[in-house]
Amino acid sequence: MKNREIISSRILNSSVEKVYQAFENPNHLKNWWGPEGFTNTIHAFDLRPGGNWILTMHGPEKGNYENSSVFTSVLPNQLVSWKRKSQPLFDMEIAFEKLKENKTQITFRMLFDTIEECDKMRKFVEPKNEENFDRLEKELKTMKTIARIKIELEKNKKALA
Repeated sequence: MKNREIISSRILNSSVEKVYQAFENPNHLKNWWGPEGFTNTIHAFDLRPGGNWILTMHGPEKGNYENSSVFTSVLPNQLVSWKRKSQPLFDMEIAFEKLKENKTQITFRMLFDTIEECDKMRKFVEPKNEENFDRLEKELKTMKTIARIKIELEKNKKALA
């Protein structure tokens, strides 16, 4: 099985709840999913076993890449897995592991049917997953900034009342 899978992982300076929120909320997910320079249009995101995830990834130069998947497992703050229905075909898992209060390990595991399919994708996918994690870190920082601004606004509202 090891020869048929690609595993990418990163430790993030955010709580497991925030990291999971960045995935489960399409308004955040669209900002970080995919390699650097890509944008996303999410057409369907029904995060439950049997639910569909349909999106178009827009490449930085040209090209639109249609993606269709079906969720197979959803354990909030722990694991989400799906089966791709569009090419390239593989099963995907994202594990969310709480290491400390504000430290989470996220792991992508892609499982292909054959060693050949996996090897064909490996050279491309491994560095692109790192770009994906970079974009996730940026989105998590943006989420923290917005949360701080909301707290300040609430304090100011109370002070003015």
